[in-house]
Amino acid sequence: MVEINGIAHVILSVSNWEACRGFYEKLLSFFGMTRTFDGEDMVYFVGGRTAIGIGKCAPAYEHERFIQTRPGLHHVCLRVRDEQAVRDVHDFLVSIKATIVHGPEEGTWAPGYYSVLFEDPIGTRIEVNHVPGQGLLAPGAAFNPSGDYR
Repeated sequence: MVEINGIAHVILSVSNWEACRGFYEKLLSFFGMTRTFDGEDMVYFVGGRTAIGIGKCAPAYEHERFIQTRPGLHHVCLRVRDEQAVRDVHDFLVSIKATIVHGPEEGTWAPGYYSVLFEDPIGTRIEVNHVPGQGLLAPGAAFNPSGDYR
């Protein structure tokens, strides 16, 4: 057995490059991440033991939007240290006029689950959540998907 130590990086391919690049530059900077690469077709940010790269998609797909229920990525969820941080993310999203799917709310996914869900300019869904304590690893805790996962 090999125990993983988190996710090293996520790379998102995006259409509408200029809009997405600007969106992610603001968002990832707000998250305290540092841009470590700034290329013509890709930017890469590192922080919080995580790296996120945003790359321009192939020209054949440059006019497509993200479709959440296609095979592949469903959404990305980033964890923060407390519920206030979830609310702070929401306030930031409002300030940059992001598309918010749901504002800060409790969920049934795990005990104490609290999150905000939003979309980038092409519809890629991003969630920011807080789960207190051991979350699903706490004795007696159970995964409880609620509603339509799509």
